[in-house]
Amino acid sequence: MDFIKQEMLDAGVPIILVGHSIGSHISLRMLEKSPEKVLYCIGLYPFLKVNSDSFQQSIIRNLCRSSFTCAAVSLIVSSFGFLPRSASKFIISKSLGKSWSTTAIEAACSHLLNYHTVRNMLFMAMTEFEKLSEEPDWAFWEMNKRKLAFLFGTDDHWGPLQMLEEISCQVPEISLSIEREGHTHAFSCTQAGSTWVAEYVASSIKDHLSSDTFSGPRKAL
Repeated sequence: MDFIKQEMLDAGVPIILVGHSIGSHISLRMLEKSPEKVLYCIGLYPFLKVNSDSFQQSIIRNLCRSSFTCAAVSLIVSSFGFLPRSASKFIISKSLGKSWSTTAIEAACSHLLNYHTVRNMLFMAMTEFEKLSEEPDWAFWEMNKRKLAFLFGTDDHWGPLQMLEEISCQVPEISLSIEREGHTHAFSCTQAGSTWVAEYVASSIKDHLSSDTFSGPRKAL
């Protein structure tokens, strides 16, 4: 939040936050720090709470607890970065990125197959699991319900539909949507997913700005 305040020349311009996965939690923290500046907060496929029913999360959580395992995994992944680009692209396209766009596969080859990148990802995952083991601050959510919107997928262990149901029970007036087009948590790695979510975000912001919940100056962000 300090970085945003530093970069924004016009202090009167309202802030709209759009966060994906753990970015949804980070956006909520930013809203908590500066509620007077944040106009709207959209969480996409949000990771807001540890899913105890997720086998994948259990594996990742146990892996992150061991520095030895983290180092070993980082070394193995980074070793693929020494292969010819055509080989690393083939491996990614046949494993993680079966439906990914060419741009996403290129980005993975250029930036993901790096020891320090993987270590940083695993460290961040460890801190996420520690923080999101706590219950959300529902009282804060209730106070800011007009500023919040979340988009969930139909099959996403990071943002499962039971989390949507819990939110709807705790704070019924929060805007909740379900994407039923078959996109995944990694929607940004596909052309179709990126386009669909971009249209959802644009529509949500437009609806929010035109609603009665917003009465401030409408300045361009």
